[in-house]
Amino acid sequence: MKRIEVRLSLPVVAPLLDAVREVSEALKNKLAAPLEMGEVDEDLRDIWHDELISAQNDDMAKLMAMFGSDFFAEGVIVLDEDNAEPVLRACAALRLRLREQFLKTLSDETLESGAVEIEQLDESLRKAFTCYLFLATLEELIIQYLDTSAGEE
Repeated sequence: MKRIEVRLSLPVVAPLLDAVREVSEALKNKLAAPLEMGEVDEDLRDIWHDELISAQNDDMAKLMAMFGSDFFAEGVIVLDEDNAEPVLRACAALRLRLREQFLKTLSDETLESGAVEIEQLDESLRKAFTCYLFLATLEELIIQYLDTSAGEE
């Protein structure tokens, strides 16, 4: 089992965690991606929706668990085979929500390239954008981890 320890800058990441927690809380009872099921039995739709919400909340819990007291003591998060995929899904869900709620004024191309004059953004947009980039970077680390782990099997 491969394990990766990532050292992060506490002064940079700690303020972003407030935004991550806020967006995560907003997703407690709402799916990051809308559920389109067409003409399906309402009971089935409710069961499926509830299961997806539960899975999304579990993913968020695994992400937030990486930023516990150990992180604040050492500035290190740990990625392993138990948390990599759930954290990847949580990052994607959070980025979708950030895009939908705070970053609508920025094009997808701008968001994905990161080509933004951060100083020109107002404080709330700057924090949302920085959080978006942080989560994207974390996703890239996990994808690299998953790619290298797949080759070891």
